[in-house]
Amino acid sequence: MHRTYFRLIRMRTLIQVRSLLICAAIAMGASQVASQTPAQTSDPSAPESEQVRLKLTDGTYLVVDDAWETPQGIWYRQGGLSHLAPKERVKSIIRGEEPPPKSKPKKQSDDGPLYMAPVAEPEPVEPKSGVFEKPAWIYLKGGAKVEADSASESAAGVWYKRGSMDIFIDRSRVDHIELEDVAKADTGKKERGWSTGSSRLDALIRQNGIRHRVDPYLIFLVMEQESHFNSRVVSPKGAQGLMQLMPGTAARFGVRRSFDPAQNISGGTRYLRELLNRFNNRVDLVLASYNAGEGAVIKFGHKVPPYKETRNYVKQISYRYRRNAVKPKKASSSEGGTTSGAK
Repeated sequence: MHRTYFRLIRMRTLIQVRSLLICAAIAMGASQVASQTPAQTSDPSAPESEQVRLKLTDGTYLVVDDAWETPQGIWYRQGGLSHLAPKERVKSIIRGEEPPPKSKPKKQSDDGPLYMAPVAEPEPVEPKSGVFEKPAWIYLKGGAKVEADSASESAAGVWYKRGSMDIFIDRSRVDHIELEDVAKADTGKKERGWSTGSSRLDALIRQNGIRHRVDPYLIFLVMEQESHFNSRVVSPKGAQGLMQLMPGTAARFGVRRSFDPAQNISGGTRYLRELLNRFNNRVDLVLASYNAGEGAVIKFGHKVPPYKETRNYVKQISYRYRRNAVKPKKASSSEGGTTSGAK
């Protein structure tokens, strides 16, 4: 009986001693953390509203109440609790607003709008006494024209030579005569190395480009993309000839025979000139209009329509034209065009 009583007293004493040791250990740990916390020794003049963020190594941020660095790692306080983060996880401690990154100087880019360089009109060469000793075009009333190796104009009419033949045209049928000047216009840049493979087509492109103030190289690129220089090609939609003129567009520009290279190139060049006037010489909008119709460009806010075919068309031609084109000043529109339907 006595032995059991003493045993109970001993167990009670051991439990009390153990409880005291546990409390002492907890108190020592709390005092150690408090001694490492700079909140008790922080500068009282520091503003309370200062924002503190931890910039982590993965690029994210952690907003905290306060943070400080110790040999063990980065301590931070959040919601009244203190936490320890490994140093390898924290890139820096940011107090206040992070300064904006230094802006790098922008490199000049060629991605801006592309404008066609102006094409100078050649000075007219006046024939002597109505004699055209060089190749010439005889324009007839009604829109047709005749190519001549040489021509002689008189009050009665026009004698012209074509190969070994001498042919006469009555004065009542003749509108006017123009020399076939294939000289290169002075556009302020070197002539690009392009050729259709046909000297006649090359001459027609240059003549129409100079006459209608359209860069011959742009005409060449459009023709290559449209028909690959095949004067007899017809698209599934009905576009015909070298410049792929739709019947309505051909009629609009007086083209009666779309498979005739001279008429087709003349009509296509005049159409390009009209589009250049309408869109202030913006090559991308001109090309988009030539492919999808100016109505589509206007519909989408004077931007290239979101059609895959049209965007590829504009991208391919613009890339080649940009590589060789000079960068002219933005030209002002001298005259407006008329809206036509899609091609």
